[in-house]
Amino acid sequence: MATPVATIAFERAQLDDACWVDVARGFVGGLGHDPSEVYAAVRDGIAWQQGRVFRYERWIDEPRMGGMLRQGQQAPHIVLDETRRAIERHYGVGFGGCSFAYYRDHSDSMGLHRDRDMRWLDDTLIALLVLGDRRPFHLRPRANRYDHDAPHRGATVDVAPGHGDLIVMGGACQDRWEHGVPRPATPTGGRISAQWRWTSRQGRPVVGASYRAPRHFSRSR
Repeated sequence: MATPVATIAFERAQLDDACWVDVARGFVGGLGHDPSEVYAAVRDGIAWQQGRVFRYERWIDEPRMGGMLRQGQQAPHIVLDETRRAIERHYGVGFGGCSFAYYRDHSDSMGLHRDRDMRWLDDTLIALLVLGDRRPFHLRPRANRYDHDAPHRGATVDVAPGHGDLIVMGGACQDRWEHGVPRPATPTGGRISAQWRWTSRQGRPVVGASYRAPRHFSRSR
């Protein structure tokens, strides 16, 4: 018998007229699973790798670990399949593989950014299942990055997902807003996020390299 598809009880934070974040607190527990067991299974079952990005005209290590579960691969815990089916039914879209980010302790972090590598950013969904210690999850309007007179040039929203929470960024969030996981004010343990992404491929695609590709300069012009 097939496993029933979970019903998600989201609370929505409307960021602006076209951008929003949905939050389902305690999602994993609501499925009848122990979030600590899921965390341990994912931590031990994913082949973690050190990612690199191109910044300041050189390659640097990302301050976190990354992993990938490709479509069709067996998940280290059934809750990953249950989560994917639940968000697919809730939003009426299909997801492919699942990527992972592992913040090993309070020293790991990720600066404010957009997922520009999705290219089409006008209508996207990024779902994150968060496991482990609670950490800040900041969002800010993209315009604040360039406006030195903005009253809140830093983060204006902190979703702060905890152990077993599910969050989804949607609409034009990747076009107009930035998100990041800063270092917490006090020491914490590990935090893992499983991530599913979808884009409608509508609108104008982003032009230019992302932080995962080097810039090439030419003097021929």
